[in-house]
Amino acid sequence: MSNRREFMLQVSLGSGVVLAGNAMAQGAMVAESDAQAAALGYKADASKVDKAKFPKFATGQACSSCALYQGKAADAAGGCPLFAGKQVAGKGWCSAYAKKA
Repeated sequence: MSNRREFMLQVSLGSGVVLAGNAMAQGAMVAESDAQAAALGYKADASKVDKAKFPKFATGQACSSCALYQGKAADAAGGCPLFAGKQVAGKGWCSAYAKKA
């Protein structure tokens, strides 16, 4: 019996550590200076996008309305598969923007 209890305790502690690690990884915001972010022209504030450099940018485009955004539209930040383990600003933008259907 004690082996089973020890096993269950180890499993629950291990799960807690994994969940805490995932929460911490998802909590980090991607920096505009990050190599991937710079390559995609990511800006945490879409109003600061260089419209000459990114002519496909249109007013109203933001991470929160992108198909890749993993947060809710009203969230200040959310995950993005382009920046594994990091969050992007809901009001941000990058050149991979794809309007949600």
